[in-house]
Amino acid sequence: MPTDMFAAQPEEYNASSIEVLEGLEPVRKRPGMYIGGTDERALHHLVAEILDNSMDEAVAGHANRIEVELHEDHSVTVRDNGRGMPVDPHPKFPGKSALEVILTVLHAGGKFSNKAYSTSGGLNGVGSSVVNALSDSLIVQVARNKELYEQRFSRGVPQGPIVKLGAAPNRRGTTVTFHPDPDIFASLKLKPARLFKMVRSKAYLFSGVEIRWKSAIDDGETPQEATFHFPGGLADYLSESLQKVETYSEKPFAGKVSFTEKYGVPGSVEWAINWTPARDGFIHSYCNTVPTPEGGTHEAGFWAAILKGVRAYGELVKNRKADQITRDDLLAGGCALVSCFIREPQFVGQTKDRLSTEEAAKWVEGAVRDHFDTWLANDTKSAGAILDFLVLRAEERLRRRQEKETQRKSATKRLRLPGKLTDCSAKSREGTELFIVEGDSAGGSAKGARDREYQALLPLRGKVLNVLGAASNKLADNAEIRDICEALGVSMGTKFRTDDLRYDKIIIMTDADVDGAHIASLLMTFFFTQMRPLIDKGHLYLACPPLYRLTQGAKRLYVANDAEKEHWLEKGLGGKGKIDVQRFKGLGEMDAKDLKETTMDPKSRTLIRVSIDEDEPGETGDLVERLMGKKPELRFQYIQENARFVEELDV
Repeated sequence: MPTDMFAAQPEEYNASSIEVLEGLEPVRKRPGMYIGGTDERALHHLVAEILDNSMDEAVAGHANRIEVELHEDHSVTVRDNGRGMPVDPHPKFPGKSALEVILTVLHAGGKFSNKAYSTSGGLNGVGSSVVNALSDSLIVQVARNKELYEQRFSRGVPQGPIVKLGAAPNRRGTTVTFHPDPDIFASLKLKPARLFKMVRSKAYLFSGVEIRWKSAIDDGETPQEATFHFPGGLADYLSESLQKVETYSEKPFAGKVSFTEKYGVPGSVEWAINWTPARDGFIHSYCNTVPTPEGGTHEAGFWAAILKGVRAYGELVKNRKADQITRDDLLAGGCALVSCFIREPQFVGQTKDRLSTEEAAKWVEGAVRDHFDTWLANDTKSAGAILDFLVLRAEERLRRRQEKETQRKSATKRLRLPGKLTDCSAKSREGTELFIVEGDSAGGSAKGARDREYQALLPLRGKVLNVLGAASNKLADNAEIRDICEALGVSMGTKFRTDDLRYDKIIIMTDADVDGAHIASLLMTFFFTQMRPLIDKGHLYLACPPLYRLTQGAKRLYVANDAEKEHWLEKGLGGKGKIDVQRFKGLGEMDAKDLKETTMDPKSRTLIRVSIDEDEPGETGDLVERLMGKKPELRFQYIQENARFVEELDV
């Protein structure tokens, strides 16, 4: 595929390409709405936003080199050799350059109408301005038309007009240097190891770009200088991830296909997959070079192609058991990477964790399926080994399901005690949910709100044990932990098996207050230390009950926190009269209708999937140890470091 496949049409990329939708004011007040929080992940997300803008230039065919440099003061410079931000006056903002509008106005960018970019990974005009708003210093230099321009900002405010520094006959592109605002991110520091992995993964995702890394900070493990260029793309990425691991195919099934020929739309998909008996499977997916850790429609299309291809091959070689294979079986030992480029992608959430563009499923499935059929037919040795492995997994899964269905009735009978498990009626695990709730009053409301067919309840009657450092006999003697294990049908520690789970989703549903957060933390610590694969395979979730119900005439709205409440009190709901505010002190105060509508009904609820950062899995364990371990001085230190984030906590 040519590198300029996504290049703009002949229209100029200039000030008129920059469209303005609304202002920038809310960003510093509520940064979590734009970058997902103020934690370490959000801090590093700032770098990703600036880097994504340079990647967009590369994918569009206008740049082939990007430089990322981490300085000693934890500021970052991202430099590309693309077209450079427009610096001419913006037609809708007299007296302001297009560069200043991009950096100071929310939703100002060249990615709305596809005139300047066919595909993009930035936040469609949000990224640059948000980073600017959350930095105490940001400097932009643009080399354009053989001239060098510069403008400086602090916390989103220009520190002067754009200035011309002089001639730059041999230079082109944009350079952004920013320092995250300590008023927003406290004592958090950018980590070389995390940025290094981010930079390397971007280079894998687009083979046409060379990315140079440099760090003035030596953490003892991360190279301080490196150059990344991977002509093999995701195939190289997967080979590196699976080096020294036995696989069923000598070479992965990998490829890259344009959507244009088959569907008549700009875009492409690249993929690489192999199976191994040596480790659990994984899938890392991306859209327009942006990671989508919660998957989405492109992942669904990819797995549909693989599943249909495997079943069709099984039918071809007359292996009738191939029809039993499901997507879960493919994930067992299946290690996959999927990257798509599409125009105007739609995501769930501001930080783009899940792709929701419906057409992407069809495009990816159609592109991958034909090539997978050909690959299986041409490499019958690998195809046979993979098919045999998947059939064995399917048979094992079906055997365990049959055992669990037999056990369900007796297990339910043993657990049906006051305040204990209220089971669902479904005979199989698929699609079922277990809500772990605090107290009988919450359980009472939840009983009326649940769908009896597939939603089960387990109210907790006593205090949940802090399992970190607890002796094994203490774990076994704790009534709440015994109830959880018996309800789930699993054992703890090394004896835990995901296939034994009696429910598809385990949802922690606690009150929207400090006590509820503490109980949820204890439960997550338990699952993290004793049932880690349950988290890795995406079975653990947090419910998001509202804290307030706002009513104005016939209008009703549920909100999750004080900031949202104040926002709507100022804005109004569009109804008549005064806004009535009801605070829910606990789930038990909510009637079944409220609880169903806001928290339990899949059509209207919001769930947070509990996951472990793929880039820094060891840091999750360190954080758990600091917060939940036996050393109070570590917990006190963490609270001190992050105290500014809890000043408005309702206790």
